[in-house]
Amino acid sequence: MKLGLAAALAAAVCLSGCASSQMKYTPEEIRDFPPAVQEHIKNGEITTGMTMQQIRYAWGGPDVVRVLAPSDDGKERTEWVYKTKLGVFKTRLIFSGDKLSEILSSEPGAIK
Repeated sequence: MKLGLAAALAAAVCLSGCASSQMKYTPEEIRDFPPAVQEHIKNGEITTGMTMQQIRYAWGGPDVVRVLAPSDDGKERTEWVYKTKLGVFKTRLIFSGDKLSEILSSEPGAIK
């Protein structure tokens, strides 16, 4: 019985850690960002112009990463996809270089 309880507790701890893709950060890690970006990160918000690292601090890592065709000016383009817990598309972020350039969302009322 004790072994089963210990195994269940270990599984719960692992799953709770795996269930959250939210990246933890310290105030020191974001202190050099502009004040508006720091506020976005603290509030779990994103906006165009933020870097990939800033997005990771705000939302955690994406569920899917795709490399897209380069932009007309030759910049690398990357797509990050965030999904709901049921695996349904929720938000797509398009980066040009390291900066967020587009936010595409299936969430009602989301800013695009």
